[in-house]
Amino acid sequence: MNKYLERLYNGIIKENPTFVLILGMCPTLAVTSSLTNGAGMGLSTMAVLVMSNLVISLLRKVIPNGVRVPAFIVIVASFVTILQFLLEAYLPSLNEALGIYIPLIVVNCIILGRAESYASKNPVLLSVLDGIGMGLGFTIALSLLGGFREILGAGTILGINIPNWDGIGIFVMAPGAFFVLAALVAIQNHIRMRHGKKPRKLQCEAGCAGCSGCGKDYQNCQKEEKEVA
Repeated sequence: MNKYLERLYNGIIKENPTFVLILGMCPTLAVTSSLTNGAGMGLSTMAVLVMSNLVISLLRKVIPNGVRVPAFIVIVASFVTILQFLLEAYLPSLNEALGIYIPLIVVNCIILGRAESYASKNPVLLSVLDGIGMGLGFTIALSLLGGFREILGAGTILGINIPNWDGIGIFVMAPGAFFVLAALVAIQNHIRMRHGKKPRKLQCEAGCAGCSGCGKDYQNCQKEEKEVA
């Protein structure tokens, strides 16, 4: 796979921060009472993640190793402050709904984790794509969680009432977040197991250990056996 596309695939599927890595659980469980809130939180986090990855990658050879974490926090905090001002100005209802969880993006382990493990060690374009991939994965996860909780708990979707369904109140409460998240993680794990890579069948069923000199190239046979193992 192309290394640029791999960064997107990695964040959305392979290492989804919510369903695979189980990171950022505080906003994931707290603000996903509706699809709008979940998508808003995910997109806000993605914006900060992409911009912080960009700046950290640009400055990766300038920031001294001894103060890299405080420097990362200052960079992330700057973008979070800008984001909060923009939300207050243009999306005040969303800003009010997300509340304290917007400032808490500063210490979101997804952002600091990608800054430390990837952006500080890789070129700008790859770091930006890594931020986009992780941000999209986080946004999709929060949107799914918020959408299911809104449907099951409030009987609405995007504020539109679902006919003949009043909802079950527990799903918009804290316990409901755990129930829905557990179900989505279980479904995701089941899909990954069903569509996992299947081992290739050896052309020589005896394997290299029981080779009787069939005339097949030994190195290729041994390579196939290692792949299956």
